[in-house]
Amino acid sequence: MKIKLLTRLESTMKIKLLTLFLVALGLGLVLLFPVNMNDITSVRVSGPKVDSMDLSGFAESPPGQRLDLVFIHHSVGGTWLATPGPAAGVNCIFTTHPNGGGLRSALEEQGYEVHEASYGSRVGEDTNIMHWPSKFRGQMEEILTCQHQDTPLPDGRQNQIVMFKSCYPNNAFVAFVDQGTPPGRADGSEKTVANAQAAYTALLATFARHPGVLSVCVTAPPLAPKRPREPLWKSLARRMLGKPDPGEQLLASGRLARTFNNWLKAKDGWLKDYPHRNVVVFDYYDVLTDAGASDLSRYPTGDGLDSHPRGEGQQRATVQFVPFINRAVRRAGLIGQ
Repeated sequence: MKIKLLTRLESTMKIKLLTLFLVALGLGLVLLFPVNMNDITSVRVSGPKVDSMDLSGFAESPPGQRLDLVFIHHSVGGTWLATPGPAAGVNCIFTTHPNGGGLRSALEEQGYEVHEASYGSRVGEDTNIMHWPSKFRGQMEEILTCQHQDTPLPDGRQNQIVMFKSCYPNNAFVAFVDQGTPPGRADGSEKTVANAQAAYTALLATFARHPGVLSVCVTAPPLAPKRPREPLWKSLARRMLGKPDPGEQLLASGRLARTFNNWLKAKDGWLKDYPHRNVVVFDYYDVLTDAGASDLSRYPTGDGLDSHPRGEGQQRATVQFVPFINRAVRRAGLIGQ
């Protein structure tokens, strides 16, 4: 009887040890391998629909004369300009790219002579929202004469059109932590929508001093709708430390980006008190969110994790931009009606 009891106890102990081992093994696998807790793939949109400036009263036909245009951009702008094909270029100035939007060739077909500045040049560096006031205030002559990077146009020519765009990190939570308090500060250290609005408002004084130059604000592209996979141990540690959930943070970034970009283009927003006709806003962000179907990108790359737009979105933006710019140059008086 004693032997049987010991045998049963040994069997029970073995079962418990095996159970503990399996639990520990499962927990170890969960801790080692990430779980995808941060996909934001559903449609998410905030705020009412906001209409852009109405340019429909101006013809969308080609200008009929050469117009020099410079685009200050980084990676996303480089692929938007590029012709679809293998990646070829340096400093995010591409001739061809797998996600090319064909904007350069589309503009050249209309009669524009396209110039650009990006990484590796004084004109092309520093394109975050808070950089623009000092850049335009201190480098306007370089911008107006830019042919390629820091090489000037020949024969004293100047660009009649200046396009400028911040990149998608400017729509991230690192750029907007909250709404902030109007009117904000153009040189404010806090990353708020109000301070970003103040920075863009500060630009208008510089643009007003150059009424013969069309300044085209291109809104920053949206963020990708997915977050990288997060190991469970990291998720648990983050929660214990009270740190924000990456998925919720991404949604908050989208909402703040929508608020800011709506303000840029709205009739009662950025340009409501600006008396000249030489500034327009192309809502690239809205195009890449499928006109407000989401606050996040509908054309991401990298299986939804990369905010660089794929070619379909870039080409969609090109189709909309060409008639937009043709109308805008007429509104600005660069050519006849």
